[in-house]
Amino acid sequence: MLIYLVAGARPNFMKIAPIVRALQAQDALSFKIIHTGQHYDREMNDVFFEELGIPQPDVFMAAGGGSHAQQTAKIMVAFEELCQAERPAAVLVVGDVNSTLACSIVAKKLVIPVAHVEAGLRSGDISMPEEINRLVTDSISDWFFATEPAAVEHLRREGKPDTAVHYVGHVMVDNVLYQADKLGRADTSAFETSGFKAGQQASGKRYGVVTLHRPSNVDDPVTFARIAGALKDIAGELPLIFPVHPRTRANIEKFGIDLGPNITLAGPQAYMAFLNLWKDAAVVLTDSGGLQEETTALGVPCVTIRENTERPVTVEEGSNVLAGTDPEVIVREARKVLRGEGKQGRRPHLWDGKAAERIVAVLATELAKQAHHEAQSR
Repeated sequence: MLIYLVAGARPNFMKIAPIVRALQAQDALSFKIIHTGQHYDREMNDVFFEELGIPQPDVFMAAGGGSHAQQTAKIMVAFEELCQAERPAAVLVVGDVNSTLACSIVAKKLVIPVAHVEAGLRSGDISMPEEINRLVTDSISDWFFATEPAAVEHLRREGKPDTAVHYVGHVMVDNVLYQADKLGRADTSAFETSGFKAGQQASGKRYGVVTLHRPSNVDDPVTFARIAGALKDIAGELPLIFPVHPRTRANIEKFGIDLGPNITLAGPQAYMAFLNLWKDAAVVLTDSGGLQEETTALGVPCVTIRENTERPVTVEEGSNVLAGTDPEVIVREARKVLRGEGKQGRRPHLWDGKAAERIVAVLATELAKQAHHEAQSR
């Protein structure tokens, strides 16, 4: 029984990698990795897939570029042709990108079951494109794989049957634990940021890591300047390194944002290089959804520069604090961490590195039932 594993952007591959490894360890299900090409990333080379422990994608659709509507439409047309040429037993989508939405709609209209990994996450902010993608995908999926209790509750409240909702843990955590273990045996000296990290550690200094990319934070000059002021204050006490998203860098120049002398700017980082940097940070300051979870998985203090989060377990149980965009709050929360007064989080239930194995076990059972039912109805 063939499953299509859909990914469109680099973080998606990090989510499907543990599922690929779990599928490779059993015989009941076969798979193909479908790269929609939503994001073309020059870093996505042979080494990238080798680091993840998975093969290169079986199909590359090159459907990226354009507005949200154009991109979604291109992916839908290409994916429909693919599914009609070779009909899979199921389509598995991850996360909340346009590829997730597009491929789930196509599969459902072709009466192909859809499995959504990371189902049920809700920020409550309908202005976020990702929130729309989550809501629509979950409205038509057949199997829902949830990462945390709040996601299960959202799905139940939205009327999903209990038999279709599976609380399995988190594949992103599977991946970060796998990669951190691999990193412990790797030579990290060639990483771009290794010099910064080694220099701080050699002089007995701690350091912090910053990432900012959300339009609500970096596309508005007033908001961005206020956040930058907070980062500048924190950098007066703790050297910060900031791998800068291309759009964020463009806005730093466009708005004349002053980050001061104690924030080191770096280029976008490959997965292993970035993990090597943030896993030993004193604090991570971010607006990333995935990084909230990954820092919780490794117990690294995280200050999230957003007014909401679709990942509340990282705040309720993990090492994450939701600071909003008020500079005073951001600085206060960072200083609490530096004084040793930050929250002591724990890794949530089932964030144990085995989520992908649970997902594959459920899919094998469900698809076997489906095949048995189809055989009986013939």
